[in-house]
Amino acid sequence: MRYSTYLYIFVMAGVSYLIRMLPLTLIRKPIKNTFIQSFLYYVPYVTLAVMTFPAIVTATGTPVSGAVALLVGMAAAWYGASLLQVAVSCCVIVFIIEMILL
Repeated sequence: MRYSTYLYIFVMAGVSYLIRMLPLTLIRKPIKNTFIQSFLYYVPYVTLAVMTFPAIVTATGTPVSGAVALLVGMAAAWYGASLLQVAVSCCVIVFIIEMILL
C-alpha cells in the first residue's frame, strides 16, 4: 500500500468523526426553532427512503418489475396489509412480471 492510501483512510476517519462530534459539542441548548426540529425529525426517514427506493427498482431483472412491485407494495401497505403480506405480494408481482418480460 502506498502512503496516499493511508492518508485517504485517515482523512475519511477524521471527517466521519467530525460529522458526529461537532453537533454534540456545538449544540448544547435545546433546539426551539420548529422548522429545524421538523427538519431533524424527518432526516432519518428521508435517508432511509433515498437508500431504499433506488435499490427496490434496480434489484430486479428489469426496472419495470421493480417499479410495479413498489407501487403494489405501497398500495397494499396503504390498505392495511401486514409487512409479510406486502413483501409476499411484491415478490409475487416481480416474479410474474419477470416471467412475462423474459
